[in-house]
Amino acid sequence: MRHILVIGSGKSTSYLFKYLLEQSETENLHITVGDLDIDNAKKMIGNHKNATAITLDVFDKNSREDAVKKADIVISMLPARFHIEVAKDCVTYGKNMVTASYISDEMQALDQQVKDKGLVFMNEIGVDPGIDHMSAMQVIDRIRDKGGKMILFESFCGGLVAPESDNNLWNYKFTWNPRNVVVAGQGGAAKFLQENTYKYIPYHRLFRRTEFLEIEGFGRFEAYANRDSLKYQSVYGLDNIRTLYRGTMRRVGFSRAWQAFVLLGMTDDSYTIDDSENMSYRDFVNSFLPYSPTDSVELKFRHALKIDQDDMVWDKFVELDIFNPNKMVELKKGTPAQILQKILMDSWTLAQEDKDMLVMYHKFGYELDGKKHQIDSTMVCLGEDQTYTAMAKTVGLPVAIATLAILNKKITTPGVQLPINKEVYTPILEELENYGIIFKETKVPYLGYNPLNI
Repeated sequence: MRHILVIGSGKSTSYLFKYLLEQSETENLHITVGDLDIDNAKKMIGNHKNATAITLDVFDKNSREDAVKKADIVISMLPARFHIEVAKDCVTYGKNMVTASYISDEMQALDQQVKDKGLVFMNEIGVDPGIDHMSAMQVIDRIRDKGGKMILFESFCGGLVAPESDNNLWNYKFTWNPRNVVVAGQGGAAKFLQENTYKYIPYHRLFRRTEFLEIEGFGRFEAYANRDSLKYQSVYGLDNIRTLYRGTMRRVGFSRAWQAFVLLGMTDDSYTIDDSENMSYRDFVNSFLPYSPTDSVELKFRHALKIDQDDMVWDKFVELDIFNPNKMVELKKGTPAQILQKILMDSWTLAQEDKDMLVMYHKFGYELDGKKHQIDSTMVCLGEDQTYTAMAKTVGLPVAIATLAILNKKITTPGVQLPINKEVYTPILEELENYGIIFKETKVPYLGYNPLNI
């Protein structure tokens, strides 16, 4: 048997285990799942004869090393900051490794050691990052192979709620880590290129400068800029591109309402609120508003944010029940962001019958034979239920497919890497189509960033 060690059995692993277990007979695989919560690990693999669950604490050096030694390849589905210890063990014991996370500086520092040992450390092979890299590079390489020159690349992705489960005024529910949603965009200005000019959006303006997108059959979306759109400029070979923009997708209207939380300071994670455990939701909101002996919290809120009482955006805040004097925060020394997250989870946690949705949209502008062209490429993936979500599907399947490809020596280039080469993305994207993860390409007139500047 060939042994695959999977460390971590969280929400994004359901399809990963499903795929590996389905392949275990024909591919002669045994899957070992290591997790602190062994009950959850057992739940993920059921009673499958080709799988074993073990208790594994990533900070217990001996048990971690012992598990890595026995494996032929290691998949780390831990939070990103914990990958490095596993990675060092993989270098020591000569094991290939796969993660869905961004390549950290510590991981990149292992590159030469990984190459010296002829190992493959595949990172960023989930959805965003992951499927976005692969689907983008497939089209970019195709354009280049025809002799085309890239002049525009825009890429957008969003984890959202499926249309049949979209039943709140924000048109949004948490499908991933809620904390990442609350603190999104913080830590520096968003940076991107538009028509050969560097552009910046500071955090306090981020949610008021949005792009609009239409996906056939799914309607209209908006997108706000990611913090650093230029991170992959050289990696993708786009050093001479005129427009390069990456963004996060939401339904139209979300960003305008979210801006209220930003302006009031409710998304701040840099300090704690005194006596927060004894605060009601209403007290929390009021703590960001000026004192008035006569005006209600609602009135002060609307006045501070210049929201008319018949403005649709007002209904969004009422729906969240943030003015309730009886619901308690119950978080000791909570930051504003932590308290806001708790409040939002009341309304935005997926119900048992809810389904999620993953949307992706790429725009490719290029010059060929003296003419300008554009290709728009869209992908929508819908979840099945609370276990087999669109997020788990788009994260877990690429990880599983890449793992098997490395094990079968179809991916052999050594080093710490991301999936931007043809030997990686071609077979993986082809196989993902069998699971309904399909990009629909449309040729459209090239208008550049400014549609008026034809």
